[in-house]
This record gives sequence, structure tokens and C-alpha cells, in this order.
Amino acid sequence: MTALPGETPGTGGTDTPQDAVSPPDEAGAAEVVDPASTEAAEPDAGAEAEAASTEGANEAEAASADTEGASADADTEAASADAASPAPELSEAQAELAAQRELRERIEQRKAAKAAPIAAGAGLSGTAADLLAAVRAVESGEKTGSAFFASPAPAQAPRRPAPAAAQPPRTPAPQAAPAPQSASPEALDAVRAVLVEGGAPEALARPAVGALGEQAAELLRTDPWQLLAVPGVRPEQADGFARALLGADCGPDDGRRTAALVGWVLERAALQGHTALDAEAVRAALAERAVSDPDAAVLDAVEEGVALLFREGGDEEPDEVGTDADETDEGGLAPDADAPREPVRILLGLDRYALAEESLADGLARLVNTCEKAADWAEAAAAAPSPSAAELIRTTAAAGLVAHSGGEAARAEPAALIAAARGLGLRAFGAAHSEDGRRRLSAATGDPDTAVTLAGLLSGAQGPGRDEDGALALDLLVVLDAPQLDVEGAAVLVEALADGARLVLSGDPGVLGSAGAGRVFADVLAARTCPQVVSRTPDPGPIGELVSGIGIGELNQVDAPGKEVVIVPVRDAGEAVHRTVQLVADSVPRAFSIPADETQVITVGHGGAAGTRVLNEALKQRLNPGPGRFGGFDPGDRVVHVPAPGRAVPGVVRSADAEGLHLDCGGVPVVVPQERVESSVRHGWALSAHQAAGMRWPAAVVVLPGDAAQGLSRPWVYTAFGRGERHLSVVHGVDQALPHAVAQVPAQERTTRLRPLLEALPTPDAAS
Repeated sequence: MTALPGETPGTGGTDTPQDAVSPPDEAGAAEVVDPASTEAAEPDAGAEAEAASTEGANEAEAASADTEGASADADTEAASADAASPAPELSEAQAELAAQRELRERIEQRKAAKAAPIAAGAGLSGTAADLLAAVRAVESGEKTGSAFFASPAPAQAPRRPAPAAAQPPRTPAPQAAPAPQSASPEALDAVRAVLVEGGAPEALARPAVGALGEQAAELLRTDPWQLLAVPGVRPEQADGFARALLGADCGPDDGRRTAALVGWVLERAALQGHTALDAEAVRAALAERAVSDPDAAVLDAVEEGVALLFREGGDEEPDEVGTDADETDEGGLAPDADAPREPVRILLGLDRYALAEESLADGLARLVNTCEKAADWAEAAAAAPSPSAAELIRTTAAAGLVAHSGGEAARAEPAALIAAARGLGLRAFGAAHSEDGRRRLSAATGDPDTAVTLAGLLSGAQGPGRDEDGALALDLLVVLDAPQLDVEGAAVLVEALADGARLVLSGDPGVLGSAGAGRVFADVLAARTCPQVVSRTPDPGPIGELVSGIGIGELNQVDAPGKEVVIVPVRDAGEAVHRTVQLVADSVPRAFSIPADETQVITVGHGGAAGTRVLNEALKQRLNPGPGRFGGFDPGDRVVHVPAPGRAVPGVVRSADAEGLHLDCGGVPVVVPQERVESSVRHGWALSAHQAAGMRWPAAVVVLPGDAAQGLSRPWVYTAFGRGERHLSVVHGVDQALPHAVAQVPAQERTTRLRPLLEALPTPDAAS
């Protein structure tokens, strides 16, 4: 089956994360299932939905088998085809791909080859480098995993000097995104032979080589459970593959199986936003997978370097908790036996996220401690357009890292900060999550050169480019839509900032979090290791009043004399689809002069009787009927293109030819190769709330059919209801589930280590 664009495999039919460790699947086939035979159960909203719509909880568990077989094969082939096409200018799609590669390049290189350890310190400093060395020590057998129960406090190290402020910005010539390494024919043939011998589909050969490298055939033959490293493969399928290859030599407690299961559980947790997982949850998941001794399995996985162990809380190492006999009093009790102790929490995590969090914490500490604290921006603050903007300017003048929070109207404050900094001769830029956010920021600053997308900034397609040391050539960077930052992306971004640069993280803490692992903005706010500015600028109008109430858990009835907010009650999903099409095609254009192509439909999930699939089919039939000549698409179709995981780019189909499907994505021409159309393009009249985060439209129609009640939460409602600028229609069929979700279903917690790492950092005052 094929993952929908913007989704991360692992949840089904929904729009908020499932629990990272879910119950075992219903009994399935022992053999590996051919991907082509599982098309009926498509995946839904990764890192988005908390409960399934009509597919229910079973679909959520089954949906991670969505990137198997032919679709994964097509993705890899398409990447090569993409790079082979001539590209005189860097398109938006290429910029997105380049940015995502840039975001993950350093982290992925650190775990690329166990046989050839990477030198610590390449792009890392302090504890991050120490942690990398620790990972390699466990892998090489020099140390045991138990040596790393405690998480070391981050240290700081000197970094590159800041670029001279007088140096004019320079943008390098756009370059095509580098092509991923293609698998050799020999490696593919060898893997196909092993897969066929184990009863697995040959279509898994290319993704297997992509996940395991050129030695994939040998690895799979000696350790068949390595097949779990291929996206979408389930434990039951890997078990069947192992039985076919090993026969009676394998069992549920085989060390190879238990180690692979630990890695698989942690990877699934990452799909739900967690960078680490409580060891007890991992043990429970292993027990549900017929592992008789989960404790031993976890320890073995740590010894093998599959996972890292971390300890949070408490004052003693795990192996020092016992008390020696000579330290007890006559009654046999330790002297401090009655003293309360902080509970100890043991976490397990993958090295890539551990490295990213350590690197990010070190980088943020560097920014906090290296900027000029005595800058005089008083005159610029006095000229600010609002008190909140003035406060933000004054705070940024005295700090290297600032957290700014507020709603949609508060985006004017970072814009004022950028304008003020530019007036002082500083190289100041704002980076938004989407092209729509970049356009809105450009309009607010009055200077298109000041606004970039985060992907464009890191790829070099937009913004100031890099200095001679490889750092971004800027003095101040304001990141809008900061809740959409995942930990790996944030780590690479901070690594690219020079000493002395200022970073402002700005966003609305009430919206849905990032599609990737981590909760960077929430952790920075919770750690309180930098100044925080909370906007006092309210969102205007009835929509702003409604959304502001939702943010504090209240679903209030608002006065909307201009019909800015309209509730459309429906009895069932069929009526919800009918009324949605009527609103988009007739009612909203007639009442507000907003054309259908400027109205966005948002629903809870992709599956179900009123999910994005059904709604998009109905909207296409009404707004742009056609035979779907180009892979199911026709010229004029609204689509969403996903050039890289977690990035949803709205567009319109223009044409198709031998090169692929031609799209117009916000004025930027994009060509999607034929091989990638099925896996990276979907119709886009209707989106999930997570896909819509960071963007706004003149009108939004939020569809809440009765089977969507389980997927609702306060952040989901807050995000969806805030996407309309002038008008919001709510197709309401969930009765009291809506006010219940707003009042009593908060954001799902993500387990991360960034907050304690930040809290352990020395403050500037303490360091002086």
C-alpha cells in the first residue's frame, strides 16, 4: 500500500498521534504480505490523529504497513529519475528535497556505517561528541550499555566566529539537489534471491538495500529480522520471513528477533513524535510480541547498541541504588531510608534522536552565551507599532535566544522585529514553515527579501546563503511556526548559526505539533532557559474570538453578524459530504465572493465515510470532473505534493508529459516524475489539520462527521478552526464530542529528553 502525502506511517484514518506502543495486531498471516495485496487498507495521518475515524483502532495498528513494496520501490527509482532530469533552476520541490536532506544529512551520516566509526566532533561539540563516542564504544564492545544509564549534562565548546556584520548578503547560485545513491544491480539481485527464498515479495528489494546498504542480502540471511528496518514491514511478516529462512533454529526469544523488535518499537514511537520511550513501555510491547523475558531483551538490545539507556531523576546511578551492609544502623535500616527521593525514570532511545537532542541543547546554549548582551535597540523599540512588538525588540537586543508566543495577529511582532533589526544594519531574516507563511511574512515586513521558507533557507535556494565557514550569513533569524520544528531539523538549523547570531522561535503553542519526532518549541518554553515574550495582541473578529476561547478550553458561541462563523448540523457522513460540496461550490462563493479554489476543506482523517479521500473524490466530481488521464489527475485539479516527509505543499495540476506531472505550487513550477506521482501527490481540496498547519486560506470548511469524534482534541480543533481568514464553516455531526474535546482532551504528550537537557544548561549569569 502507499502512504498518503504528508502522512507518517503508523496511524490510521486520523489526525493526531496514536500511542507509540500499541497493542499487538490481530492475528495475521505468517508470511510477508505482498504490498500490492494490501491496497485496501491505506495509511492515514502520521503524527496527527489520536484515534481512528471509521477504521478504528485496528486500522491504526495495521497502517504502518503502508510504505511496502512497489511504492517504496517507486520512491527510490523516482529519486534517481529526479536527479537525472536537467534542472537549470532549483524548483520549489527540489528546494524542499534539498532542505530535508540538509536537515538529516549530518545525523544520518553519524549512524551510516558501524564498521567505520565516524570521528566524533564533526559538527558536534561537548556532550554530543561524547555521546557519539559512547555509542561507538557500545557497538565495538569496548563498554557495556549499562555504563550509559545516566545522561550527562551538556557542556559547551567554542564555535566558529560570527560573520562580520558589514558583509553583504550573498546568495549562491541554485544547484540541483544531489541524487541519492542508487543500489547496484548486483546488490538488488542478491536481495531479491533472499527475499524469494524467504517468501517475501521481490518489490521489497530496493527499499531493503536502501535501509540496510549494499550488504543487505548477507544481513538478511544471517539475521532475517533485519527486514523490520524496511519501512512498513510488520513483526508478524518478519517472523514468517525468518521461519522460512531459519526453520526450527528461530523462536520468539531469539536475540536477533528481540533486538530488532526493540528498534522497531522505538522507530514507531518516533513516528508518533517521541524521541525516547519509557523502558516499561518497551518491555510491555515486547511481552505483547511473545517475548518471555522482556527485561533481558531490553538489556541485550542496549548491549548490542540498538538503543541507548538514559536515566531521568534521582541522585544515584541505577547500579548504586542498593545500600552496603555496613551503612545500615542497628535496626537494619539505611540512615536516609525515610528521606523522600525523586523517582527515577529509565528511558530508551535511538542514537539519531539522542544525538540530535544533545547537539540541539549544546547549540542553543552556545547562542545564549555568545551573543552581545549590551546592544542598544531602545530607539527601534520606541518606534515599534505595538507594545508587544516593542517588548520583543527590547528582549531580543539583550538575548541570543528568545521564545515568542502568540496567535495569528501576533505574527506582526516578529515582522516588526525584523524590520527594526534591518534598520540597525543587521542581516535579519524570517523563516516560515510554508510558502504561504513566507508570503504573509513578506507582506508584513514590506520586503520580500526578508522572508524565506525554512527549507529554502537551509538549501540555499532562498535567503543570504552561507559564509566562508559554512554558517548562515545572518545576524538575526526569526523562525515562525516554531511548533512545526522537529528535533532533527532544529538541530541542523542551530548548527548552521554562527556564534553571536540571535535566534527567535516564534509560534502558537496551541496548534498541533511537528510531523517529525520531538517537541522543540514546547520544550524550550517549558525549560525556561531563555527570555519569553507572550504577545498581548488578540486575534481579531469572530473567528479570532472563537479560536482564542478554544485555546483555553472553552467553546464559546460568538457573535458573527457577517456570518464569519457558520455551523452546519448534519445527521450522518453522507450528508456531511453533500453539505461540504455545497458550501465549497455554491454557498461560500455566493455569500462571500470567495472562489472555490480559495476555500480549504479540513477533516479529521484520510479514511472513513467523510475523510479526505471521499471528500476529494466528491469535490473533484463537482469542481473539476475528468477521467484522471495523468495517474488519476486532470489539469486544474487541486493537489498536495509532498517532496519530503512531513512537508505538504498545495498546488494545482497544469499538465503532464513524458517528464512527469507538472504542478503550479504557489507560483513555482514543479515537475513530479511519473514514478513518484502515486506516492507523493494526492488531491488537495480536502486536507488533514496537520497538513494544513502553518497555512491559511480566505475560507475554511471543517468537516466533523460522527465517526470523527475519537480523533478530536483541543489542539486539533484549535488548528483546524484557525485556518480560515474571513470565513469558517463547521459541518457538525459529532454532537457533544466537540465541546468535550475542547474542554477535556489536551495535546498528547510526547516523551523527549530536550527539556531536562536544557534545564541542566548553565545560565549566562552562572557562566560569568
